Amino acid sequence: MTYEIDEKDLKIIEVLKEHGDYTTRQIAKKTLIPATTINNRIRKLKKKKIIKNFTIELDHSRIGKGFLVYILISANLILLKEKKRTQHDLANDLKKFDFVEKVDIVSGGTDIIVTVRVKDVEEFDQALLGKIQLIEGVDKTQSLIVIH
Repeated sequence: MTYEIDEKDLKIIEVLKEHGDYTTRQIAKKTLIPATTINNRIRKLKKKKIIKNFTIELDHSRIGKGFLVYILISANLILLKEKKRTQHDLANDLKKFDFVEKVDIVSGGTDIIVTVRVKDVEEFDQALLGKIQLIEGVDKTQSLIVIH
């Protein structure tokens, strides 16, 4: 069942997208909506799973993870089928690595896109050649290094 979002919900969501750490009072001041309404709306949006969680945005370079790479993976579907495994199993294997930020199963010429954050090229080399490409079911990889 779809929840109908109104103008107030949209205002609250917009503020939270930029300032997830704002208090109810700060959101009320920014949106000109009463704080009790804000509190009730946020509670309802969470209950309806429209707001799934609150998160932070990191400056990855300050914590030694400034090297961002998208890895396009082609899965060996024949091997996966022989082993009674799926692309979901392969994606779950990839998610276990601490350097993996996100894994998406996609359609098209690529089966899986993996977002990887590491310190530098050397660490990426170890992650790709020493771990990702060794996973059973990974056929081919193509790396897209983010430069800006």
